[in-house]
Amino acid sequence: MNDSSIPELCGFAKGLRQDLAEIKNAFDLPWSNGPVEENVNKLKTLKRQMYGRCSLRLLEKRLVLPPS
Repeated sequence: MNDSSIPELCGFAKGLRQDLAEIKNAFDLPWSNGPVEENVNKLKTLKRQMYGRCSLRLLEKRLVLPPS
C-alpha cells in the first residue's frame, strides 16, 4: 500500500502494519474486553438518559453490575 496515491489509505495501512502483532493476538487469544466495554457503554447510556442531572450515588443505584 505504499504506492497508493490516497494518503488516507497509506495512513491506514501504516497503522495496520504497526499494530500487526496486536491484530494477530486478537484472533489467536481467547481473551476479550467485551464485558468491560458493555459496562462502560451501559454507564454512558444511563448518563445520557439522565441529562447530566445525576450524582454518583444515583448512578451507583441505577447501574447494576454483575458479580465479579
